[in-house]
Amino acid sequence: MAYRSFSLIPALNNHLLSDRFSQIDNLFSRLTGENPVANTPAYNLLQKDKEHYEMTVSVPGYTQDELDISVLNNQLTISGKPKVEETEVNEEKDGIKWVHQGIRKNEFSFSFSLEHRITIQQANLDKGLLTLQFTYDIPEQEKPQKIVIGVQNKSGRVVEHNVA
Repeated sequence: MAYRSFSLIPALNNHLLSDRFSQIDNLFSRLTGENPVANTPAYNLLQKDKEHYEMTVSVPGYTQDELDISVLNNQLTISGKPKVEETEVNEEKDGIKWVHQGIRKNEFSFSFSLEHRITIQQANLDKGLLTLQFTYDIPEQEKPQKIVIGVQNKSGRVVEHNVA
């Protein structure tokens, strides 16, 4: 576990005008040793129909070789690790030096528990958005079944009634 200094006074070196949520998030991160929630990329989850879903994760600046998607024991893990030379922000290279870097590529990892029926069909990276397409496979025996209702006429015979 990485050593982090602890102070109840919010650090002014992060952002002088940072919002309260970020300050509280950073405080709890120092207490627990976990990564701040704010370091986790934002994502959307869309249900296209009963069986098809789409997750979009915001990963600006990351390339395919810096991202990893894995499923192990029904646990989906998405992680990103920027190349080493890109994380060395303050170092001057070829006469070029960062004056301000607001778009940072931090190492991240987050996980989701998946039901055993969920399968990931494909993953695409386009314009800083990682899109995962997955399906929820429902076995035939668990899908709703239509039951035909029979009606008896006066002769005792059953007349089937199908609703189309």
